[in-house]
Amino acid sequence: MNPITVLGANGQVGRSLVEAATARGIPVRAVTRDACDVTDPAALARVTEGASLLVNCTAYTAVDKAESEAELAFAVNATAPEQMARVCAAQGVPLVHISTDYVFDGSGDRPWREDDLTAPLGVYGRSKLAGETAVAEQLDRHVILRTSWVFSAYGANFVKTMRRLGATRPELTVVDDQRGGPTAAADIAAAILTIAERLRDGSTAWGTYHFSGAPATTWCGFAKAILADVQSVTVRPIPTSAYPTPAQRPLNSVLDCTKIERAFGIPQPDWRPALEAVLARLKNEAA
Repeated sequence: MNPITVLGANGQVGRSLVEAATARGIPVRAVTRDACDVTDPAALARVTEGASLLVNCTAYTAVDKAESEAELAFAVNATAPEQMARVCAAQGVPLVHISTDYVFDGSGDRPWREDDLTAPLGVYGRSKLAGETAVAEQLDRHVILRTSWVFSAYGANFVKTMRRLGATRPELTVVDDQRGGPTAAADIAAAILTIAERLRDGSTAWGTYHFSGAPATTWCGFAKAILADVQSVTVRPIPTSAYPTPAQRPLNSVLDCTKIERAFGIPQPDWRPALEAVLARLKNEAA
């Protein structure tokens, strides 16, 4: 079996994917940021050669910094995926590309479908949308996976931030009017491996899919779940207007995930058991 090449193997989804593939005995080629310049076609060609699938887990995700670093955000989120798609087209390798709920403007109150009008609010969302467009234009055999509110035991994320702050502060104020689906990196990894398996079996369900956790909640609701076992801290809800940031966030980031279940048999995961597993892991590592 040819290996799956994972770009961004040191990020949340990348590390979870390498871990899950290894546990299942699936050959995987883990490529970290330092090992490959993802804007260099020659470097991409080297790590993609002989792969059964290329998975792009790289991204510029500093949403606020992107407002002042647009060139860097577009280089990583748009130019690099375009180069990956070109390399994949030349080598006959399919591509799974991770994208985001930030391609939408967050209006309305129903979950976003894959064919809804995109209208990013900031540089980060625009750069990710440009990456989606480039992949679709350069490569027929692609799966774009939009997800949201990613968390894990790895790297920097909302779960780890809340645990750190909750250990030292008696009260935390968290936005309560932005709704979305927290999504465990481990669940994203499992979904990608299922997609890879279906592709090996001959699936041609190429295109864009949504995958996020359920039930929908707010950042404040998520924070309360993260700190449910910490009696010394109170989590107080505030509106987005009370927490101004350089980049505007979508108020409604809830994704409709019915298409991916129809195409690949992947159900929308409940984020709460995954959160318990991440918290247990963090506690064990801290012990």
